[in-house]
Amino acid sequence: QVQLVESGGGLVQAGGSLRLSCAASGLTFSRYAMGWFRQAPGKEREFVAAISWSSSTYYPDSVKGRFTISRDNTKNTVSLVMNSLKPEDTAVYSCAAPPLQLRLGTRVGDYTYWGQGTQVTVSS
Repeated sequence: QVQLVESGGGLVQAGGSLRLSCAASGLTFSRYAMGWFRQAPGKEREFVAAISWSSSTYYPDSVKGRFTISRDNTKNTVSLVMNSLKPEDTAVYSCAAPPLQLRLGTRVGDYTYWGQGTQVTVSS
């Protein structure tokens, strides 16, 4: 049974930083790509970052240069460091894993397993 548990959300002022972590269990973590998504109130869930099993990284333009995704295969964790945060980054952030090993995507539909999410609020 795959479980993903996020931590590290909170309230931060604009321009500040936060680090999110996601602990994974129930899968061969080192062979899975991992993704981070976010959903703001009244909006669709959107892609934030992804990291392949070989640690290649992918970001949308909206966060490129500000957010960094990384993984620690010894601890089965994936992290998201968010710098220069803006009020529009406010959302519930969730980590996700695809249904199969060695598969990578940037769409919501590419992922099957989801964490419960952690709230990030950026005040202006």
